[in-house]
Amino acid sequence: MLKCITFLLILVFSTAIIAQNKNADTDSKEVKKVIETFFDGLHKGDSTIIKTTLHKDVKIQTTSTNKKGLHILKSDSKEHLLTSIANKKPEHVYLEKLLSFDIKIDGNLASVWTPYEFYFNGNFSHCGANSFQLFNNNGKWEITYLIDMRRRESCKALQEKK
Repeated sequence: MLKCITFLLILVFSTAIIAQNKNADTDSKEVKKVIETFFDGLHKGDSTIIKTTLHKDVKIQTTSTNKKGLHILKSDSKEHLLTSIANKKPEHVYLEKLLSFDIKIDGNLASVWTPYEFYFNGNFSHCGANSFQLFNNNGKWEITYLIDMRRRESCKALQEKK
């Protein structure tokens, strides 16, 4: 009888752990898909695609170092981002090459770190990292915060050209 109860307890806990892992894997894939969809819209110059990935109250910022060596932080609006993408000239080709994904999820909160290299019309422009915060809005992951860092120093793409 004791062996039977022990076996049942192990089975119940094992099933719960497997279910949690499957949910984490599914969430991770869904979060990654949102980020990939965002960049698909960027590359195509399609603000409608990008808009599907953004929460209604998304916050967008960029940080860089100016020519004087000062660190700056600029905020942007969702509307400005979408208008900029919609008005992209067809001859302008954007390619943001994501180098990796580091996805962390806890419940309805996800954080994604994506180092990148950015190319404009096939020419290297800059590198950096994106940090995304996502919220699971009742079954749909949405970007609530996006900050990217831009630089030209210590970029792997520039080092490979030497």
